[in-house]
This record gives sequence, C-alpha cells and structure tokens, in this order.
Amino acid sequence: MKNINNLVEKKSNELELIHSYQDACSNKDFKKYVDSLGIEEQILIKYTSSLEDSYMEYTNCKNCKSLACCKNKVIGYRYTPEKEKNIIKFSYLACKWNVLAQKENAYKENLELFDMPLEIKEASLKEVYTDDKSRIPIIKYFKEFMDKYNSNQNPKGLYLTGSFGSGKTYLIAALLNEMAKKKIQCTLVYYPEFLRSLKSSFQTDYSEKFDFIKKSPVLLLDDIGAENESNWSRDEVLGPILQYRMQNHLPTFFTSNLTLEELESSLATTSSGVDKVKARRIIERIKQLTVTMELIGKNRRN
Repeated sequence: MKNINNLVEKKSNELELIHSYQDACSNKDFKKYVDSLGIEEQILIKYTSSLEDSYMEYTNCKNCKSLACCKNKVIGYRYTPEKEKNIIKFSYLACKWNVLAQKENAYKENLELFDMPLEIKEASLKEVYTDDKSRIPIIKYFKEFMDKYNSNQNPKGLYLTGSFGSGKTYLIAALLNEMAKKKIQCTLVYYPEFLRSLKSSFQTDYSEKFDFIKKSPVLLLDDIGAENESNWSRDEVLGPILQYRMQNHLPTFFTSNLTLEELESSLATTSSGVDKVKARRIIERIKQLTVTMELIGKNRRN
C-alpha cells in the first residue's frame, strides 16, 4: 500500500509540474523564450519557476538602455539557464552594459593610490577645465610627454606648483589615468600621509612600501612640502626615492603649493637645524626629473 501511495504522490507531483509549465507557456513570449533555449521539454517542466525568473530578467535586459537602468536582482547581471546533461543550471552572466563598463574601467587595475580619494581614478583629460589660459601650456606638455614616452625618449615629469584648489592634482591624475589605459602602472601618493604611514611601519612592511614607491614605473608625489620636515623624511626617504628614479629614468610628477625656491627653504629647515646643502641636493634631483610649471587659477573646490 505504501508503494502505491508513493507512486500516486509522484504522479500527482509530475502532473502539477506539467500544469505549471503549461500555464507559464500560455504567455507566448515566455514560450518563445524557452523554445529558444534548445532544451527538451521534459527537462524544462522541472524548472518552471526559475525559468520564469530568468525570462523576466531576459526581458529587462532586452529593454535596458544602460547599466544605471538595470532592473534585475543583481545589477549588471542576468539570471541565465544552461543545460548540463539532464539538468538545468542557472548562473548570473554579465550583461552587455556591464561588460562595456568593465572594459572602460579595466585601466583602474593599473592605478595604485596611497591616501588619495578614489574618485581621482575618474579624472579625465576630456573633463579638464579649459576656461583659463594657464592650463593650455600644461595640456600641451602632456601631449609632448606622451609622444616622447611612447617613443622611449625618457621624458621628464612635471613639478606643478600653484594656488590652493586650482586643480593641480586632478590635471596630473588625468594624465596618469590615460597612461593606465595603455597598461602602464602608475602610482599616486598623497606624500604627507605616505610619510606618516611609512614611519609607523618600521617593524612591519617598511621596505615593501618604500620600494614600491621608489620603483613605480610612473609616480605622482602629491602635495610635497605640506609635510612636517625632518632629517629622516628628507635624507632617508625623499632623497633615495629621487636618486633611484633619476638613475633609472622613471617619470616622476609632483604637485605643491610651494615654488621650488620655497620648497628648498622648507626642506632646509628641520627640528635639527638648518642644512641648505642637503636641501639644495634634493631640489637639484627634482630639477633633473622634471620641468616646472605654474597653475594659478580660481579655487575649484568651492
């Protein structure tokens, strides 16, 4: 009797699955969708609910205009069925808009930030303000730099000085982002915070941090001169970094609110006294690595 009851229950479940599938197929568009999968009906009827979910997401994708308009449960992905032997497996596949976004953002893997805002990765030369003439020579320099870099001519980087909030960091970040799109590894460092981080890592990963910055193929030291000067930061950190990069022809960029003359004065004076010779040595290395330009403009941060 128990076996008969089990058979009856099994048959009832099978009929329920069939009726559920047939009801779903009364929607002609759903029927067309499942027919397009090329999967036998006897397999399909076991997955009606999941197929309805995948059909809904397929429909959403069909009418979608951008990633921002995605209506699916997982943004940028579509719940998709695939036959595997005698079963159907469902997985989330990236939609065309997601694939496009991944391609457009792949360059960010070539950018390393140290205490820089993440949105700096979005900096673009196309978005650079061109409403003041002080930017024109800088943009011209960028083009010359890229032409020389692409021709392996070891171009100099840029020491960009200027008023607070004028967009110095954004400009250089825009250039480095363009280089990252060409699969060139670039590192952007907020220099004062990097020094604090480096100093606190003497017992851990000091060497790794130091070497990574020193050897980065392209480097930006942002806001140099804003740090608290010390003999250590000048002679044991900045000096060796610049010396290595100068010897290996590695492009190096700087932003600062200080002119080179003002930076030299700042580097010369530490809590241990005044040492103009060592400060001059640092400035000479910066001059060997860069050309100097000035950006004076209104404060873009307001």
